[in-house]
Amino acid sequence: MRPSGHVPLTVGGEVRSAADAVARAKSPRFRAAYVHVPFCRHKCHYCDFYSFVDDQDRGEAFVRRLEEELAAAGSFLREPLETVFVGGGTPTMLPPVLLERMLRAIRRELPLRPDVEWTVEANPETVSEEIAATLVACGVTRVSLGAQSFDPALLAALERHHDPASVPRAVARLRSAGIRELNLDLIFGIPGSTLVQWREDLSRAIDLGPDHLSAYGLVYEPNTPLTVKLRKGMVTRLDEEIEAEQSIHAVDALAEAGYARYEISNWAKPGCECQHNLLYWENADWWAFGPSGSAHADGVRWKNVPRLSDWLEDGPFSPVQDVECLGEDTRAGEAFMLGLRLMRGIGRSRVTELLAMGERGGERAQAIKRHETTGLLVWRDDRLQLTARGLMVADSVLAELV
Repeated sequence: MRPSGHVPLTVGGEVRSAADAVARAKSPRFRAAYVHVPFCRHKCHYCDFYSFVDDQDRGEAFVRRLEEELAAAGSFLREPLETVFVGGGTPTMLPPVLLERMLRAIRRELPLRPDVEWTVEANPETVSEEIAATLVACGVTRVSLGAQSFDPALLAALERHHDPASVPRAVARLRSAGIRELNLDLIFGIPGSTLVQWREDLSRAIDLGPDHLSAYGLVYEPNTPLTVKLRKGMVTRLDEEIEAEQSIHAVDALAEAGYARYEISNWAKPGCECQHNLLYWENADWWAFGPSGSAHADGVRWKNVPRLSDWLEDGPFSPVQDVECLGEDTRAGEAFMLGLRLMRGIGRSRVTELLAMGERGGERAQAIKRHETTGLLVWRDDRLQLTARGLMVADSVLAELV
């Protein structure tokens, strides 16, 4: 699957495009595609993804350029893709005619399995009946709705601009149109929130009957407006004990409602796990399209240039930055970090293989034994897993294995 032939791949050995990055990989096997749509109605203050309010009406130019990129990469993808994820930004901000054009280009230019899991992210207020019908007509099987909270005060604290009533309305429209699987995103640990508010948020989400539910603790990402406010004393972090109580309640309430926790922040009804995200946690290969999309190919990682103007001007492959050719030690560390986020953990033979990679295998083996002794890691059914206590302090455990 090494690209060759129809496009010059490097200039002076420099990695300049996604095709150049793929050429550095030994034996990539792409199983997924990610498409990044950067347009948003409003930039939420906690968000560190590349997104913005487009005041220059560049939707048509974006779709036209994306069609070129998809066509160029499609011939490199030899095996049918298992998953496609269209994220952002807010993909459903595109007018229906452009949304349909983009989705049909994905199906036309990329090899997709007949049973492909095809996800599109959406802001609840952008899901009109026409948008819902367009998604289904183009083959989308799954929609991820960013609910975040049903409490207007907590949404305001996040600078999240949508009416809570738009969430059940969007769910009803998507179900009626024929979307097979729905995911709701919620955030806990919001400044000023209480356990009572979090209980209500979870209850309202569960009542909508999503197939999948993601519950993330609020992260203060560097250089976001929310983090700037924190630094200036304009925002106060939620007390750690209250945030821990909210996390524990999510585990209990979702289990009682019939959702199985399969990853630290993700729950699903049986058979409804997000296969695209599972490929990320398995460190599989995926190709990223659009500005700021991040990709991976057999230990080579890159990010498409995160500026729409630059991305529009170059092509057909995306210009890239932050290209990394990962060594064995780094790859082993990432495999531990990602694999142990899953409830099923990592099989014993794979653990043995990872400990033999790189120079830190001995240190990692000692860390595993130490965390077994302290009750944070356990071998269960011949798989290494975080315990319930370990899940509460997962970041510190995983940091020692990275």
